[in-house]
Amino acid sequence: MMMNLAMFKKVSTRVFAYFVMTALGMIGTGTIVGINMWQAALMAGIAGVANVVEGLARAYVGDGVLTAEEVDEVFNAAPVRKD
Repeated sequence: MMMNLAMFKKVSTRVFAYFVMTALGMIGTGTIVGINMWQAALMAGIAGVANVVEGLARAYVGDGVLTAEEVDEVFNAAPVRKD
């Protein structure tokens, strides 16, 4: 079964939100060590998204189907910084 448009939109939106969440967490840290703010945010965002995409790929490779439950498991397992 192919991923439908609604599932694609949901996953895309969640990936974007995860990118923003991880990028914003690194802005201050990057400036402290001398990296441009946008570079620190971009690197952190890409690393976070790569983690999520890897989890989605692993869930898909297992049986060739990506269910809503598997998507939720991947996003719930992704590291989230809680202040």
